[in-house]
Amino acid sequence: MDRIWAPWRMSYISGLSESEDAGCIFCRKSGEEDDEGNLIVHRSDSCFVLMNLYPYNNSHLMVVPYRHCGNFEELEADELLDCQRAIQRALRVMRETIRPQGWNLGMNLGRAGGAGIDTHLHWHVVPRWVGDTNFMPVLGQTKVISESIEESRRRMAEGFQGL
Repeated sequence: MDRIWAPWRMSYISGLSESEDAGCIFCRKSGEEDDEGNLIVHRSDSCFVLMNLYPYNNSHLMVVPYRHCGNFEELEADELLDCQRAIQRALRVMRETIRPQGWNLGMNLGRAGGAGIDTHLHWHVVPRWVGDTNFMPVLGQTKVISESIEESRRRMAEGFQGL
């Protein structure tokens, strides 16, 4: 068996066991004022946009309603509209700043549906480029992210401010 050392993953792994004691990570981040430290790039009336700390691709964003809600059917109309507008803005920002050729856009509902955090709804906005899946994930089961999360956050935050 080949081993790829990724010691930075330990904070993610240990964070999973601590999350029950610490409460909802989305509620905690949205309630703090350290947007840069919490990787938040935009705030609106009903939701906020932040970088995914464990991204599938460069500049992977998440759109999260402020209200703690794990059931899609329980979102109020104004929350849903605000979240959808934030997704549109995220696409516009990405188109202007990093110029992806496509996107994966959506949400995972429930643990069985793939939601890592299933008690607080959130949409994923993942930019894609032709050829961004190469031999590394196929043969090495490793994804290469080509830009630091801090740089991606800076670019996305500046893009939202420019709208």
